[in-house]
Amino acid sequence: MRSDAPGPHHDWLDDEAGPVVRPYTMTGGRVQPSAGRFDLVAYVVAGPLEDEGGDDPPPQPEHRAIITRAQQPVTVADLAADLDLPVGVIRVLLGDLIATGQVSMYDPPTSRQFPDDDILKAVVNGLRAL
Repeated sequence: MRSDAPGPHHDWLDDEAGPVVRPYTMTGGRVQPSAGRFDLVAYVVAGPLEDEGGDDPPPQPEHRAIITRAQQPVTVADLAADLDLPVGVIRVLLGDLIATGQVSMYDPPTSRQFPDDDILKAVVNGLRAL
């Protein structure tokens, strides 16, 4: 067993990527969010940033990154891309944050009216003509 402190050539460090952390360690091995279902185009909005003086345990760095990024409305897909994390990890972490009330999620409005069949036929005919 090694007793020396991790140096620049430690097994868990990569010169280009920095510290290597598997996605399942960020989620504690969970693959399903504890609260909510997340569509990729759902908007996430975080509440105001809070001081870490409460009784709750301090959030993980990934939770803090989500809260910081979601100060302005952002979709789940954009959040995953911006933080360079897999969507599955983002969904689990968002479930944690929704359960504690630190973020809110809003589904985009859906269209209640479908396009007219004549318009769809015209589009298909136009594509065939190409």
